[in-house]
Amino acid sequence: MRAPHMSGTFPFPVKYGYSSVGQVEEGEGLEKGTTVFCLFPHQSHYLVRAEDLVVVPAGLPADRAVLAANMETALNICWDAQIGIGNRVAVFGCGVVGLAVGYLASQVPGVECTLVDLDASRSEPAERMGAAFCHPDQLRGEFDILINASGSGQALAQCVDHAGLEARIVEASWYGERSVTLPLGGAFHSRRLRLISSQVGHVSPLQRPRWTYARRLYKALELLGDDRLDVLISGETAFDDLPQDYGRILTDPSTLCHRIRY
Repeated sequence: MRAPHMSGTFPFPVKYGYSSVGQVEEGEGLEKGTTVFCLFPHQSHYLVRAEDLVVVPAGLPADRAVLAANMETALNICWDAQIGIGNRVAVFGCGVVGLAVGYLASQVPGVECTLVDLDASRSEPAERMGAAFCHPDQLRGEFDILINASGSGQALAQCVDHAGLEARIVEASWYGERSVTLPLGGAFHSRRLRLISSQVGHVSPLQRPRWTYARRLYKALELLGDDRLDVLISGETAFDDLPQDYGRILTDPSTLCHRIRY
């Protein structure tokens, strides 16, 4: 699970991070002042190859372009899920990735997308994404596609409960070293359900013959053109203020994408 340009090893010391937007100050291939996105750890200045940079599309604010890595992940999930016209889709987990998946799914004609989360305050960003919202206990009916972006094994089990005949269940969470217990009895086999893993480290097999990593990342940036996506940014902190603010940012349940300003 190493990130591009990462230094060191976990737990510490490590230089980590992968969602940086800045301006070209010097180099070849790009004009000075060009706004670019780079999968690079958190720091104020860095030297990379020109091919490691993606020019931010004209009209896309730099402060929203920091969502590119999350949108790229959401795009890959939607490809793996094969969301089609008119599908009923349930997305578990209203973090940044889950909300971005809900946004993309809701753009497909006729799709009925429901975002599911324990935190009732996530109903507002979910509805901004064009999706319905409900608490897990309120979810009813069967779905064609179910996506788990919650990091919860319990949510994955609920996906099985609400999956229709031959439905696709896409597991997009990262569990690390944790084990997950999943009921694979009656419904899983009798309904011929399909459980699919999704991870952004590889382009979805359906697109892989034609799509490079660079093409996918640039498309993710293009998909950020809608200003409704600003709701995914929950705050911003100057780098020098992080030592005293970081704990509060991590423990605040309202935190989604929190920008760091250098």
